[in-house]
Amino acid sequence: MIENTDVIYRLILAVILSGLIGLERETHGREAGLRTHILVGIGASLIMLTSIYIASQYGVGNPADPGRVAAGVVTGIGFIGAGTIIRSHASIKGLTTAASLWATAGIGLAIGSGFYLGALITTILILFSLIFLGKVERFIHCKEVR
Repeated sequence: MIENTDVIYRLILAVILSGLIGLERETHGREAGLRTHILVGIGASLIMLTSIYIASQYGVGNPADPGRVAAGVVTGIGFIGAGTIIRSHASIKGLTTAASLWATAGIGLAIGSGFYLGALITTILILFSLIFLGKVERFIHCKEVR
């Protein structure tokens, strides 16, 4: 059974880590920003906590598997991500935002299950990818135009 303080800690941490990714998307004017990423991260965390709770309450003698709910989140979040992808002529926009939403759901699931280190390292790596590698991409594209 998860203690009440653990539930509060996990949900707040989900807001903070997913909010950092959403803030980066927001500052670049992307389709899904701060609030959307927070909602995805905290929602995934709550779903994972609920799954663990159900397994602890009803798992004795029953085949309760918290991983099944997590798999459903990973699949379901793809539909939200698909809504951020826009095709215009030969270009496609929103793929990075869709991927960041999907990864934010993973962070929420990790926090909900208590895998804090994985969630923290993943958040750092995602922010590195979005911020630093975004600059590298712009640099490469500027060289291509010349």
